[in-house]
Amino acid sequence: MTMFRATLAALLLTASPAVLADTLVDNVVGRTINTNGQVEQFTGLLFDDAGTIKRLIRSGDKKPKPRKEYQYHIDGKGRVMLPGMIDAHAHVMDIGFAALSLDLSDTTSLADALNRIGKFAAEHPDRPWIFGRGWNQELWKLGRFPTAAELDAVTGGRPAWLGRVDGHAGWANTAALKAAGVSAATKDPAGGSIERGADGTPAGVLIDSAMELVNAKVPPPRAEDRDVAFATAQQILFKRGITAVADMGTGIEDWQTYRRAGDANRLYVRVMAYAAGPDQMTLIGGPGPSPWLYQDRLRLNGVKLYLDGALGSRGAWLKTPYADAPGTRGLPQLNQTQLGNIMSRAAMDGFQVAVHAIGDEANATVIGAISDLSGTYKGDRRWRVEHAQIVDPKDFAKFASSGAIASMQPIHQTSDRLMAEARLGPDRLAGAYPWKSLKSAGVRLAFGSDAPVEMADPWAGLAAAISRQGPDDQPAGGWQPQERLSAAEALAAYTAGAAYAGFAESKFGRLAPGLRADFVLVDIDPLAASAAQLRATKVSETWIGGGRVWSADEGTTAGKPTNGAFFAARLTE
Repeated sequence: MTMFRATLAALLLTASPAVLADTLVDNVVGRTINTNGQVEQFTGLLFDDAGTIKRLIRSGDKKPKPRKEYQYHIDGKGRVMLPGMIDAHAHVMDIGFAALSLDLSDTTSLADALNRIGKFAAEHPDRPWIFGRGWNQELWKLGRFPTAAELDAVTGGRPAWLGRVDGHAGWANTAALKAAGVSAATKDPAGGSIERGADGTPAGVLIDSAMELVNAKVPPPRAEDRDVAFATAQQILFKRGITAVADMGTGIEDWQTYRRAGDANRLYVRVMAYAAGPDQMTLIGGPGPSPWLYQDRLRLNGVKLYLDGALGSRGAWLKTPYADAPGTRGLPQLNQTQLGNIMSRAAMDGFQVAVHAIGDEANATVIGAISDLSGTYKGDRRWRVEHAQIVDPKDFAKFASSGAIASMQPIHQTSDRLMAEARLGPDRLAGAYPWKSLKSAGVRLAFGSDAPVEMADPWAGLAAAISRQGPDDQPAGGWQPQERLSAAEALAAYTAGAAYAGFAESKFGRLAPGLRADFVLVDIDPLAASAAQLRATKVSETWIGGGRVWSADEGTTAGKPTNGAFFAARLTE
């Protein structure tokens, strides 16, 4: 067996969940969000052999009778039971690929990054390209972007292509630029830019749409590589208590990877897919969104569109120039008319639309487009704004009246704080990462991570949401503390709110009769925990559809039910 096949076999064999028949889980401190957004408490739940919840047991209720009402019993040992966490914005395949490639996210300087890149290149002399991601010149305190010449010194003649942490810029060496045909004569594409030296020669960093010049020359992963990446991503998600995820930017190769996993009974995480643009939307979905497949584990919901870039690479579209680069307002990808036309094309076939908008001008533009379209496309559309990081306070009410969902990532605020201050200046921070303001205005919130840009860690996200502080507990009192959420509001955004944002509230996202038995057992009550305690949360077990997919004691070995019996996984229809 080749090393690849052995690796894939190991990943899959350790992730085979057991579906239990008529099972009682009790002796838990249960917390869930009800349909009114309020917290409900319970001490146990009963689910059937299809992995559907039959009833919640509350303090004082009569317990179900053994054998007559249930066959199997699991003692929760006093642990906290919560609905499975939902990551409302992530890039599933990239999570897996990032875990299998060069990771620069924790490098502290350019020298540190170059040392790691050089070591990786030396350890993999057979690879025709050197790939990696996660660099951040802001953390390096470099004051500029890195250069191709600096990368050449540690990579030699092989092409090297390294993605910035936000995925909106790439760092190429000279060989990669040459392979892509990028030279002084190459013009900046619409919606992108090529960093250049004083003589116009490409310096090595390409931003937003300019990245496609190199991406087009990169050898694509094989189907086998994708299968390993997806199996790896699932394990990472389960370990952190994530049972469902909105995959933002699904391509046909990604979709086929999920379908292969589903056909082989290896698709466990629930994937709400949003196609990477209208062409992929049509290629995957054809005349409209797909039905739920594999017992509610996969569905094409709609399409993901880009309106601007990221704040860190100055691609976010602002109403006024950047405080630290007054010559630019960012890199808009579309104007409101163009955006509206694409949204209309998707909406007429029933696809849900999710639009990436980070800068305040981008957010105002997408809200304007939604407002224009709402008169034409009636019904429950659930337009989504992805990130909504910088919103002009004057636009809070418009955001709410549009009916758009704000799909936000709390951990971005703590990671970006100092950079955001530099980019915006002190006078424009009132609309930065405005969770509480949008919620108070009547906007529905759905929380995620943007993994692998950030770690797929809902517990760190909950901590950020209630404190507006990073792991160092800075700044004292929280950054723009008026935007903090209550613990219940934050938990709702990671569960019921995220399910609603994906048209999945009748399937999962809460613990209630008729919904899927997706839950986690953890060591702390997030409704009574400090930010530090939340960041240190330990996930004991993760269950999806009545099958255990993660155990801290055993790893991802859910093929072994807690009562020792053998149950066949019944995940296909």
